[in-house]
Amino acid sequence: MSTFTNRLFHIIYSTKYRKPTIRPDWQDDLYGYIGGIVRGQQGTLLKIGGVEDHVHLLAKLSPTVAISDVLRKIKSNSSKWINERPDVSRKFEWQSGYAAFSVSESQMPSVSEYIANQAEHHRKKTFEEEFLDILKKHNIDFDVRYVFEQEIVQ
Repeated sequence: MSTFTNRLFHIIYSTKYRKPTIRPDWQDDLYGYIGGIVRGQQGTLLKIGGVEDHVHLLAKLSPTVAISDVLRKIKSNSSKWINERPDVSRKFEWQSGYAAFSVSESQMPSVSEYIANQAEHHRKKTFEEEFLDILKKHNIDFDVRYVFEQEIVQ
């Protein structure tokens, strides 16, 4: 028998310390670049969206590539791309972790719409509130003290 898969994921990750460093003037280029990375990992980016401090992806990923490898490539290559831009003066970094949730085909339209409406959504809710709500919705056990990286101020 042949092998068939449909590995759809809603992936979320933020900038380092959730700083608002994704600039609107190059956000679309960044999203296109991330799409190219996903394609290079044998996947398909179905939807991408976010705001200044985080990104949501809806992606179909290959069964032969680990999601952690895909995210490592996305984050390392895209941060390098951002840092090589002549209009970026401070070092850009992504947070160390991410969240990834499987999505059924029947839920793909609603997840896609949710991702498309991030700017409107975040007029009412912070990334931190959104992220904790999503973890709860997916029954993920967590200790809020360890969910977000904290900047050490000296």
